[in-house]
Amino acid sequence: MTDVLARVVALKTTPISELKQLWRDLFDTEPPAYNRRFLENRLAYRLQELAHGGLKTSTVKRLEQLGEQLDGGKAKVRSRRANDRPVTGTTLIREWQGTAYEVTVQTGHFEFQGQRYQSLSAIAKAITGTVWNGWAFFGLRSRRQA
Repeated sequence: MTDVLARVVALKTTPISELKQLWRDLFDTEPPAYNRRFLENRLAYRLQELAHGGLKTSTVKRLEQLGEQLDGGKAKVRSRRANDRPVTGTTLIREWQGTAYEVTVQTGHFEFQGQRYQSLSAIAKAITGTVWNGWAFFGLRSRRQA
C-alpha cells in the first residue's frame, strides 16, 4: 500500500478530534461543522490531491462554465442541494415535551429508532401522535422554502 492510500484508509478509524486537526493542517482553516463522513471524504480527496495533483485548470474552468449554465451564475442557487434534503449522515435532533428525539438522514429514507421512514412528517406523527409538516417540525422549513 502506498503511503497516501494508507493515510486515506486510516481516516475511517481516526478520532474526530484528529480529523479536525488534520483539516487545520491541510487547509489552514477551521474545519466546517459538517458530519464525519464529509470530513473523511474531503480529507481523502485533499490527501490525494496533494500527492498526485488536482484538476487541470481547463477542467476547473469547464466545470465552472457548466455550473453557470445550470444556475445562471447565482451562487445562492449553486450552494443549495437539488432536492433540498439534508446531507446523508446528518442527525436531526428535536426536543418534544422534554424528550430529545434523533433522526438520521439516509440515502432515500430517514431512520428513527431503528426503523425506516420515507418522510419526516411520518416521524413527526410517530413522535407527537398528530399530523405535522416534518420539515417544520425539525426546523427545516425555512431552508426548504428558499
